[in-house]
Amino acid sequence: LMVYFFLFSCDVMSGTSSAETYVVSFLCFEMFCSFTQKYPPVKFLSEKDRKRILITGGAGFVGSHLTDKLMMDGHEVTVVDNFFTGRKRNVEHWIGHENFELINHDVVEPLYIEVDQIYHLASPASPPNYMYNPIKTLKTNTIGTLNMLGLAKRVGARLLLASTSEVYGDPEVHPQNEDYWGHVNPIGPRACYDEGKRVAETMCYAYMKQEGVEVRVARIFNTFGPRMHMNDGRVVSNFILQALQGEPLTGSGNCLNLFLLFYSDLVNGLVALMNSNVSSPVNLGNPEEHTILEFAQLIKKLVGSGSEIQFLSEAQDDPQKRKPDIRKAKLLLGWEPVVPLEEGLNKAIHYFRKELEYQANNQYIPKPKPARMKKGRTRHN
Repeated sequence: LMVYFFLFSCDVMSGTSSAETYVVSFLCFEMFCSFTQKYPPVKFLSEKDRKRILITGGAGFVGSHLTDKLMMDGHEVTVVDNFFTGRKRNVEHWIGHENFELINHDVVEPLYIEVDQIYHLASPASPPNYMYNPIKTLKTNTIGTLNMLGLAKRVGARLLLASTSEVYGDPEVHPQNEDYWGHVNPIGPRACYDEGKRVAETMCYAYMKQEGVEVRVARIFNTFGPRMHMNDGRVVSNFILQALQGEPLTGSGNCLNLFLLFYSDLVNGLVALMNSNVSSPVNLGNPEEHTILEFAQLIKKLVGSGSEIQFLSEAQDDPQKRKPDIRKAKLLLGWEPVVPLEEGLNKAIHYFRKELEYQANNQYIPKPKPARMKKGRTRHN
């Protein structure tokens, strides 16, 4: 095909000026790229149905999967990311598509574009990442949210805030429904994220009441799946990575409970919420309960690992139990998780295996983040 275009351009260029030669050559190259570039299948939407959608943090774990869904649904998607935890690899399969744009930008700085919907996902979400630079985490969740709300106000867009179950802190009520105010330590090591998201929610409803901005707030519980960072310090990535490498599975307390949501269920919930008439906060999580020990044993079985299981002391302010009450999402959105835990874990394990192969070829072997211990205690690997 390339030879054909070369011969075609040479034939056309004979007897033309240098400027014409350049234009024809460029057009031939563009035609060649359009024939050879492969994208996932994209649905066609008419102009009236196609939306211009901005996703902040769109190159991250959840954001990139949301990008995939909205692109394949036929919308025009602009991804904004500063690549602190996001990766270009997560969205590179869309680069060059006419409906896709990738902008390297920090939401702490204002952004001026025309959009119909804003999914505001920008923020580090795992404890090691948001504790790495707590002031930056606070700025992203406060100033960044303020900038996105200002953009929504200027262009008349609807904004969905990706909030978190962390707004409930270490809850004293189980399960947590959306009316629970939470139990949060405002000066603890997790406060930069917990309180940052709580302020972000406050900002959303201030803009809704004072300026008439349409807002949606999703309180997202623990989510897992492909494109998670392998060394983000969360229990799913730690256990899978340790099992694949034949290392001991280290977790905090065998009595702690896990409630894990697969990424595709979350993405469907976010889209359903954005396009609903529900302006109050909505929990998106999986109420199915597993202990850390049960989860570790399941990982060992699926990986086929002989790793031993070790339990470490709990980190400061780690919640003992955080179980979502999703009755509101079921009733108002018709949403609930559908992917079984084992099915989701198999997909995550397959992804991590591939990542390990990729990293090995590049002479880099990631290590799980050590469990965070209370001050004064020794850390264990």
